[in-house]
Amino acid sequence: MQEVTTADILAADPDVQIIDVRESGELATGMIEDAVHIPSGEILERSGELDKSRRIIAVCHGGGRSGRVAAALTELGYNADTLIGGMSGWEAEDLPMVAPGA
Repeated sequence: MQEVTTADILAADPDVQIIDVRESGELATGMIEDAVHIPSGEILERSGELDKSRRIIAVCHGGGRSGRVAAALTELGYNADTLIGGMSGWEAEDLPMVAPGA
Protein backbone atom coordinates (compact mmCIF):
# COMPACT_ATOMS: atom_id res chain seq x y z
CA MET A 1 0.00 0.00 0.00
CA GLN A 2 1.21 3.47 -0.91
CA GLU A 3 0.00 6.95 -0.09
CA VAL A 4 -0.78 8.83 -3.30
CA THR A 5 -1.28 12.54 -3.94
CA THR A 6 -4.03 14.34 -5.79
CA ALA A 7 -1.59 14.76 -8.69
CA ASP A 8 -1.09 10.97 -8.74
CA ILE A 9 -4.85 10.47 -9.07
CA LEU A 10 -5.15 13.03 -11.83
CA ALA A 11 -2.31 11.32 -13.72
CA ALA A 12 -3.47 7.77 -12.92
CA ASP A 13 -4.18 5.15 -15.49
CA PRO A 14 -7.84 5.57 -16.53
CA ASP A 15 -8.38 1.94 -15.51
CA VAL A 16 -7.77 2.74 -11.81
CA GLN A 17 -10.68 2.08 -9.43
CA ILE A 18 -11.35 4.96 -7.04
CA ILE A 19 -13.46 3.97 -4.07
CA ASP A 20 -14.93 6.57 -1.73
CA VAL A 21 -15.15 4.93 1.69
CA ARG A 22 -16.89 7.80 3.50
CA GLU A 23 -20.32 7.36 5.03
CA SER A 24 -23.32 8.41 2.93
CA GLY A 25 -23.87 11.58 4.96
CA GLU A 26 -20.36 12.77 4.14
CA LEU A 27 -20.89 12.71 0.38
CA ALA A 28 -22.87 15.96 0.19
CA THR A 29 -19.71 17.94 -0.53
CA GLY A 30 -19.12 15.83 -3.64
CA MET A 31 -17.07 12.92 -4.92
CA ILE A 32 -14.25 12.38 -7.37
CA GLU A 33 -15.73 11.70 -10.79
CA ASP A 34 -16.14 7.96 -11.51
CA ALA A 35 -15.49 7.04 -7.86
CA VAL A 36 -17.56 4.17 -6.47
CA HIS A 37 -19.09 4.62 -3.01
CA ILE A 38 -18.45 1.72 -0.64
CA PRO A 39 -18.53 2.82 3.02
CA SER A 40 -15.51 1.63 5.02
CA GLY A 41 -17.68 -0.56 7.25
CA GLU A 42 -18.92 -2.49 4.21
CA ILE A 43 -15.62 -2.94 2.39
CA LEU A 44 -14.89 -6.52 3.44
CA GLU A 45 -18.32 -7.89 2.54
CA ARG A 46 -18.40 -5.87 -0.71
CA SER A 47 -14.79 -6.45 -1.80
CA GLY A 48 -16.07 -8.88 -4.44
CA GLU A 49 -17.42 -5.85 -6.32
CA LEU A 50 -13.82 -4.75 -6.97
CA ASP A 51 -11.60 -6.00 -9.77
CA LYS A 52 -8.38 -7.56 -8.41
CA SER A 53 -6.65 -6.98 -11.75
CA ARG A 54 -7.07 -3.19 -11.45
CA ARG A 55 -5.33 -0.76 -9.08
CA ILE A 56 -7.54 0.69 -6.35
CA ILE A 57 -7.22 4.10 -4.70
CA ALA A 58 -9.27 4.46 -1.52
CA VAL A 59 -10.49 7.94 -0.51
CA CYS A 60 -12.09 9.20 2.70
CA HIS A 61 -12.41 12.61 4.37
CA GLY A 62 -8.86 12.98 5.69
CA GLY A 63 -6.94 9.83 4.81
CA GLY A 64 -7.22 7.73 7.98
CA ARG A 65 -10.08 5.41 7.08
CA SER A 66 -8.95 5.02 3.49
CA GLY A 67 -5.50 4.00 4.74
CA ARG A 68 -7.04 1.25 6.85
CA VAL A 69 -9.26 0.16 3.94
CA ALA A 70 -6.29 0.08 1.53
CA ALA A 71 -4.28 -1.98 4.04
CA ALA A 72 -7.16 -4.45 4.47
CA LEU A 73 -7.64 -4.77 0.71
CA THR A 74 -3.89 -5.26 0.23
CA GLU A 75 -4.03 -8.16 2.70
CA LEU A 76 -6.81 -9.65 0.56
CA GLY A 77 -4.59 -9.52 -2.52
CA TYR A 78 -5.71 -6.25 -4.08
CA ASN A 79 -3.33 -3.54 -5.32
CA ALA A 80 -4.75 -0.80 -3.09
CA ASP A 81 -3.44 2.65 -2.17
CA THR A 82 -4.80 5.63 -0.23
CA LEU A 83 -5.15 9.33 -1.05
CA ILE A 84 -3.07 11.54 1.26
CA GLY A 85 -5.30 14.20 2.82
CA GLY A 86 -8.46 12.60 1.47
CA MET A 87 -11.30 14.67 0.10
CA SER A 88 -10.33 17.54 2.40
CA GLY A 89 -7.10 17.92 0.44
CA TRP A 90 -8.89 17.38 -2.87
CA GLU A 91 -11.38 20.15 -2.04
CA ALA A 92 -8.63 22.47 -0.70
CA GLU A 93 -6.91 22.23 -4.08
CA ASP A 94 -10.23 23.17 -5.72
CA LEU A 95 -10.22 19.99 -7.82
CA PRO A 96 -13.38 18.90 -9.64
CA MET A 97 -16.09 17.03 -7.79
CA VAL A 98 -19.43 15.61 -8.85
CA ALA A 99 -22.64 15.03 -6.94
CA PRO A 100 -23.02 11.52 -5.51
CA GLY A 101 -24.56 9.20 -8.07
CA ALA A 102 -23.75 11.57 -10.95
